[in-house]
Amino acid sequence: MTSLKSLLAACGLSAMIGLAANPSLAGSTTFPLSLENCGAQVTFQKAPERAIGLGQNSAEILLLLGLQDKMAGTAFWPSKVLPQLAEANTKVKLLTVEMPTFESMLAENPDFVAVALPSLVGPNSKIAKREDFDKVGVATYLSPSTCLSTKDVKDQYGSRAELWNMDLLYKEIDELSQIFDVADRGQALIADFKAREAKLRSSVSKDGKNLSYVFWFSSPSPSADAYLGGKNSASGFIADLLGGYNAISAEAEWPTLGWEGIIASNPDVIVVASLDRNRWELDKPEAKINFLNTDPAVSQIPAVKNKAIVIMDGQAMNPTARTIYGAEQVAGQLKALGLLK
Repeated sequence: MTSLKSLLAACGLSAMIGLAANPSLAGSTTFPLSLENCGAQVTFQKAPERAIGLGQNSAEILLLLGLQDKMAGTAFWPSKVLPQLAEANTKVKLLTVEMPTFESMLAENPDFVAVALPSLVGPNSKIAKREDFDKVGVATYLSPSTCLSTKDVKDQYGSRAELWNMDLLYKEIDELSQIFDVADRGQALIADFKAREAKLRSSVSKDGKNLSYVFWFSSPSPSADAYLGGKNSASGFIADLLGGYNAISAEAEWPTLGWEGIIASNPDVIVVASLDRNRWELDKPEAKINFLNTDPAVSQIPAVKNKAIVIMDGQAMNPTARTIYGAEQVAGQLKALGLLK
């Protein structure tokens, strides 16, 4: 989408300006550096030289920090790279847009793997467990935003008892920048995101309607249950940031719900994800919108009848560096529709 591309490009420019204006925001890293990460103790004797970004968020954060020359590869991309990172990304080997094998990663002789999701490196991962990397001397770092308990839900994504917020993203950026001894870049990027978050929150009128949202990521088919952003997920954060709330009350990170239940939630706004992966037909926003408008029952939801359907980058529904961009995208469309002041 053109509007999304221009928005993300502007974000990149803002970050670049911040880096240029603040060359020494933080000191150099003192090695060895030890960090507690998602229940594991990780120690670095020096900055990595051959990192793999396993999962889009991890790869994009490394690129946002200007670390493309320290990257041996990337894998697992549900969407295309951020427009402002496209040139830097061409310098990094793409292993696969889907899940790589453990062997294919080791073939790149990595010394570090930054991981976006526990499904990629976790107890039930089809790729490898963290201890598998430990055995071959490769350090791993898992996104703090996705370190969730699976005790109360049976899926691999877990549940979230409290609303996600950008502090976990800032922690991730800060720690990755320390690991690579580029703390000044990390602090500049964090400052840029904080400014965007504050601007967006202050731009939403407190006199406007307290809108309820459903965030539809995708579905295998129109008759299948839909994957939705859970109550306390990044989607819930976006709703809160815009002065509203998530109409989905499940604490699961990615609950699945049939359309009867979605109709009962009676949202004011339906946010549909745009994905580049093309795994399912309903990854496409136009396919989602067509279903919403043509299904006899679903088309009667007030949000659909009122044309309160907006499109958002699907990756922004994950707790990632893209989440604030997604919030800006939703806000812009809702203001154009007159639903947000």
